[in-house]
Amino acid sequence: MTADLRGIQFALIAMSCFALQDAVSKYLAESYPVPFFVMLRYWAFALFVVVWAHRRPGGLRAAVKTKRPVLQVFRGVLLAVQILVFVTALERLGLAPMMALFALYPLLITLLAMPILGERVGWRRLLAVGAGFLGVLVILRPGWEVVDPNAAIALLAAFGIALYSLLTRAATLADGESGPAVFYTGVAGAVVMTLVGPFYWTPMAWLDWGWMALLAIAGLTGHSFLIRAYDQTEAVRIQPFAYLQMVFGVVIGWAVFDEELDLAMLLGMGMIIAAGLYALWREMRTSSAD
Repeated sequence: MTADLRGIQFALIAMSCFALQDAVSKYLAESYPVPFFVMLRYWAFALFVVVWAHRRPGGLRAAVKTKRPVLQVFRGVLLAVQILVFVTALERLGLAPMMALFALYPLLITLLAMPILGERVGWRRLLAVGAGFLGVLVILRPGWEVVDPNAAIALLAAFGIALYSLLTRAATLADGESGPAVFYTGVAGAVVMTLVGPFYWTPMAWLDWGWMALLAIAGLTGHSFLIRAYDQTEAVRIQPFAYLQMVFGVVIGWAVFDEELDLAMLLGMGMIIAAGLYALWREMRTSSAD
């Protein structure tokens, strides 16, 4: 088996785990304050990244060393805030519609790469971004019915993860490797959630502690396989499979939470994904031509 194929297989496992994580998060959000269980989730993630960093060449010292400490800490805090917004949208909007709208984030990365990273984006990719936004309009159907205001929370979550992804790219380019980015993501996020989460502490039923454990295991397994995927192949080969997390989420929302799937939602999500894959293909062609 080639390294590229192993990387794709690891990415598929990671996306499946992240979709499961999203489903459990929605379940817990129906009974517990979001900052409370996100804090518990971050405690497990921080422990994971510390152990992971300790086992890497250079150990914790290499993971902590960074040329952009303020940027690393900021993006770690940003991700924690983004997760709070994301899970809030899951609870209010539902898993299927949330994932349909969240599929916009790779296109937002393309759009934001110009002002943040100074990347040149051609007119074809800008047209793809426009097509993606048309897909959002198809999902929301403005003019035919009242737009759910919670959709704005979903779009804010998509914007947050797009900004986080670009800042991660900038931090990784500065440090020359992804080790510090992974470390600060877990530790900075855990610190900020520990400052907030205890104010929302809520007694948890014993059965729900089992769901909390599943949430942590799914997240840690997903991150572990995603790291292994990036070790095996280039990130650009893995990025298209990120859409599968959203597809899995829509299916889980329909099958487990009995959420409605209508033609407009499926059509709009299909438009967003098709536009995102086209933008990625154009980026690959542009990179190979340079």
